[in-house]
Amino acid sequence: MLSRRTALAALAGAVGAATSGCAVTPPSAASGTQAPAAPTTAPGPTPTPTPTPIVDDRPRAPLTGLVVADAAALDHAAVAVKVSNVLSAHPQAGVNQADIVFVEPNGISYTRLCAVFHSRFPELVGPVRSIRPVDVPLLSPMRPVFGNTAAANWVMHYVAAHDKYLENLYSFKAGVHGTAAYYTMPHRARVHSVFCRPDELRKLARRMTAPPPVPYLPFATGDEQPSTASAGRDAAKVAIPWGPGDTWNTSYTWDEESGRYLRSEPWGRHVLLDGKRVTTDNVLVVRAKWRMDKIYAGGGAPDPVVSIINGQGTFFCLHGGRSVKGTWAKEAITDLFSFTLDDGSPLRIAPGRTFVDLPQIDAKVRITG
Repeated sequence: MLSRRTALAALAGAVGAATSGCAVTPPSAASGTQAPAAPTTAPGPTPTPTPTPIVDDRPRAPLTGLVVADAAALDHAAVAVKVSNVLSAHPQAGVNQADIVFVEPNGISYTRLCAVFHSRFPELVGPVRSIRPVDVPLLSPMRPVFGNTAAANWVMHYVAAHDKYLENLYSFKAGVHGTAAYYTMPHRARVHSVFCRPDELRKLARRMTAPPPVPYLPFATGDEQPSTASAGRDAAKVAIPWGPGDTWNTSYTWDEESGRYLRSEPWGRHVLLDGKRVTTDNVLVVRAKWRMDKIYAGGGAPDPVVSIINGQGTFFCLHGGRSVKGTWAKEAITDLFSFTLDDGSPLRIAPGRTFVDLPQIDAKVRITG
C-alpha cells in the first residue's frame, strides 16, 4: 500500500508534467485501449426553407374568375341587359350564357333580372325591359354597355348623370333602334316582344369598349380554396322570399349530377326558350333595404330604390352544396361590394357563373341541408 507521502509525491509529479508541457500518457493508451472520442455537439435540424408563394398569373375572366385560354378574346366591354321576369314574360332567352345575373325587386312580389355578358354572347337575350335605379351602382364598377327599353324620366336622368360609368344604349335611342342590336319577336305580347343581340349592341358602343377593369367578385384563385370548401353548412336548397310575409319565393336546388344549382321561379322551374333549365355555379344572396321612391329630378312614378350605396347588410353564399354567411358593405357607386364572413375572414367565391339576389333587408332566407 502506498503511503500518504508517496501518493502526494506522485500527484505532484503529474501536475508538474502538465504545467511543463510534457504529455502524460492516459492509462488506456498505456494498456493499448483506444481512448473514447471527445464529445461533439449534435447538429440541429436543417431549417425548413420558406415556401415561395404560388403566383397564379393565368388570364381569368373578370366576371367569372375562370381561366381563359386567350385573354385577348375578352378585350371588350361587358354588356348588361335588363330582362323582364314576370310570368307573362316567360320563356326568356340567353340567361344561361350570362356571367352574372342580378335579381332585383320590381315592386311588391315581383323581380326583374339584369344579365351581364362578357365571356360569351348568346344570339338573343330577352325579353328586354326597363331600367331600375339599383342598376347604376350594381353596374358602374364594370363600365358596361347597357341594353334596355329606357325607364321613367327621372330614372333616365339618374342614369345620364352617371354616364361616365356605363353607356346606355336603350332600344329607342337614335342610332340604335332599328339596327341588328334589337329584334322584335313575332307572336309575343308587345310588352314582351323586344329582344337584344348583345354582341351587336357591344359593337355600337363609342365610349365603353374596354373590359371590366377588375374582378367583380372576390374569386378564389391560385392555391386559395373557396370559403364554402372549409366552412359553413350543407345547403341543398335556398328559398328567397320577395313578397310580404315570406311569400313569392324563388329558389335554387343543388344538383349533384350537373354540379350546379337549378333555379325555380315562384310558379315552378325556371326554363328558357330553348327548353333548358336555368342553372348557376354560385348563389349570392345580398339582403338590402329597399323602398318605392324617387331619388332624382324628373317625371314618372316611383320605382324600387335599393340602398346599397354607402350601405351594408348580411349575405349568404352557396356553392357546391355548401353555404357560408357574413356581412357585406359597399361605399360609392363605383366601389365593389366587400364581403366578410362571420369569423372575420374575407369571402372567397368559387370561380364560375353567379346569380346575385337582392331581397329585402329582413327577408327570411331559408337554407336547408
